[in-house]
Amino acid sequence: MICGVTDDRRAVLHSVLPINVDSTTVGRVTSLDTLAVHAGRTDLAALGVHALPLDLSTTNPLPSIDSGGASYEAMATGGHPTEGGLVYQRLWNPTVARFEEALALLEHTDAAVAFSTGMAALTAAVLAAATEGDGRHVVAVRPLYGGSDHLLASGMLGVETTYCAPDEVAGAVRSDTCLVVVETPANPTLELVDITAVVEAAGGVPVLVDNTFATPVLQNPADHGATLVLHSATKYLGGHGDAMGGVIACPEPWAEALRRVRAVTGALLHPMGAYLLHRGLATLPVRVRTQQDGAGKVAGWLASQPGVREVRYPGLAECDPLHLVGRQLRGPGAMIAFSLEGGYDAACAVTESVRLFTHAVSLGGVDSLIQHPAGLTHRPVAPEARPHADTLRLSIGLEDPDDLCADLAQALTAAR
Repeated sequence: MICGVTDDRRAVLHSVLPINVDSTTVGRVTSLDTLAVHAGRTDLAALGVHALPLDLSTTNPLPSIDSGGASYEAMATGGHPTEGGLVYQRLWNPTVARFEEALALLEHTDAAVAFSTGMAALTAAVLAAATEGDGRHVVAVRPLYGGSDHLLASGMLGVETTYCAPDEVAGAVRSDTCLVVVETPANPTLELVDITAVVEAAGGVPVLVDNTFATPVLQNPADHGATLVLHSATKYLGGHGDAMGGVIACPEPWAEALRRVRAVTGALLHPMGAYLLHRGLATLPVRVRTQQDGAGKVAGWLASQPGVREVRYPGLAECDPLHLVGRQLRGPGAMIAFSLEGGYDAACAVTESVRLFTHAVSLGGVDSLIQHPAGLTHRPVAPEARPHADTLRLSIGLEDPDDLCADLAQALTAAR
C-alpha cells in the first residue's frame, strides 16, 4: 500500500514552530534560529574573538598537586573542573563543553554530555543506567538503528534486553528494568512512536529517545517526558559528513553519571569534532527545513512511480496514524524509506544506477544518500527484526528536489 498525502497536510507539516526557551546564558530567546546561532557563544565578544575557540590541549599545567588532584577527582567522578584546572583532556575539554551547553539549550535539558560516537553515547547510557541502580534489564522498542539493536542484543554490556512494540512496553517492564530505549522516527522504516505514551507505560523507568532523525528542530523528547535524548551528532547536527560524535541531553544528575562513565572509558568527543559539530548547529534549522521541503516533494513523487510498492515518510498521511506530526513532531523530516516491486535485485539496480545520490551509509548531510539497510546497517539485527530486502532508505540533502527525482527516475527505469 502506498501512503497518500494531501495539500492541507503539507501546509501543516512544512511549518516549523518556534521554541520558547528562557536562559540566563543567551537571554530570553523565543526563536530556535536565534538560539541555534548563539548558544554556547555568548562570551566570544568578551574574549575578543568571533569564531568559536578550539582548545586541542591534551594536558594542562597544574597550579599545585593538591588543587590539581582535587580537580582531577571532581571531573573523574562526574563533576566539573575546579580551581585546579582542566588537568587532562579525557576528563574535560572547553570546546566540547561549549557544544554540550548549546545542545542542552536546544533540547530543553539541564545538561548534555558528548561522546566520540553515537554508539559510545548509547553504551554510556546503558552502563550508567545499570550501574547507578539495581536493574540489569533494558526494554527496547523496535525498530531501532541496527548498531543500537545489535549492541543491546549482544549482552556485552551486562544487561538483558527485551524487544517489543510501542504498545507492549508496560508488559515488558520488570522490577529490574533500568532503561527503556526508543527511536522515533525509527531507522530505517520511519515509524513514529508516541513518546508520552511510552513514558507513561514505562512507569517511572527512565526513557531514552534517539532523536537523530528529528533533531531538536522538529522534536524535543524531554518536553514529552523522556529522561535521556540521544543524538548521533555525526548526522544532522554536524550536517557535512566530516565530524563524528554522539551526545546525550539530560538532567544534571544523569549528566554526572554519564561523565563518570565517559571519564573511565575514555569516550570523550575530540575537540575538533566538537568544534565542527557546534559550528553545524548554527545552520541546523535552515538545513533541516530545506531538506524537509525537498523530502516531501521526493516522497510524493515516489508514491506515484511504477515499480515502487510502498513509500514510508511521516509526511504522508497514512504513515502517521497517531497524528504525531503537528503534535509531537513539528515536521516530518527529511528521511524516506521505499520498497520496490522487484525485490532485492531491483534494490541493487537502483543503488548502482543513481548519479546524484551517493550510495553510502549515514545520513543528515547536505548531499543526498541512498542505502540498503538490510544489507548494511541492519545486517547484524535478528532476522525477524531486519528490514525487508526490497527496501531502500533515502537521506535527502540540499539539492534541487526535481534533480533528485530525475536521478531516481532513471535509476528506477534501469531497475525495471
